[in-house]
Amino acid sequence: MDCIAGVSRKPWSLPFTAEPHEVAALRRIMRLHLGLWGLHGVIDAAQLCVSELVSNVISHVGTGTPAILVVSMSGTRVRIEVHDSDTRALPVFLDAGLDAESGRGMALVTAVTDRWGVQLQADRKVTWCELPTGLPSAEGHSGGARVNRTEAMLSGYGCDQARPRSARYRAVALVEDAAIDVVVDVLHWLRAHGRDVDEALDRAQTHFEAEVAEAETSTLSGSHAGR
Repeated sequence: MDCIAGVSRKPWSLPFTAEPHEVAALRRIMRLHLGLWGLHGVIDAAQLCVSELVSNVISHVGTGTPAILVVSMSGTRVRIEVHDSDTRALPVFLDAGLDAESGRGMALVTAVTDRWGVQLQADRKVTWCELPTGLPSAEGHSGGARVNRTEAMLSGYGCDQARPRSARYRAVALVEDAAIDVVVDVLHWLRAHGRDVDEALDRAQTHFEAEVAEAETSTLSGSHAGR
């Protein structure tokens, strides 16, 4: 049995009415879903894209237009789509200056995404964009080399068929148990070699917190640069 479960990122959609007050609600929903998907690093850019795509519908199609937000994975990218019924009003890239009061929406989308486009269908227009996640696969975990190394190591832990059947299907809890087993084994190894276990735990915690802080700072700097 493979104990390392991937993250299930099933497509979801949400009908809405293109009104200015809906934008904040859609941003919150996007943050919630991407958080559940473990894609915290793309939340800011995704929220910006939602704001601009919806604002584009409001400005160029009309306030009150029925629309649909669709979010899915396109390979290892997050794909965001806004569907509306007007096939005439097409978003375009405008080379607007930083001081321009309008026309910067799709320029911002261009700055933070890998690509974007428009699909015209018989009864609707779909404006879409795709954000890079850096995942190894569509169901992979974010977190970089350390997470990938740990997953490879955990594949040898926690696969006891004697566990109750119900427990084997609680993938997240199972992987957590396996990770704890790894930590306990390492502590036993350190103790067997005469090392101070408490000191090792303190050092590990310090390194972990420093790397998390550095990653968050890097993500924040990148999102501001994109804007």
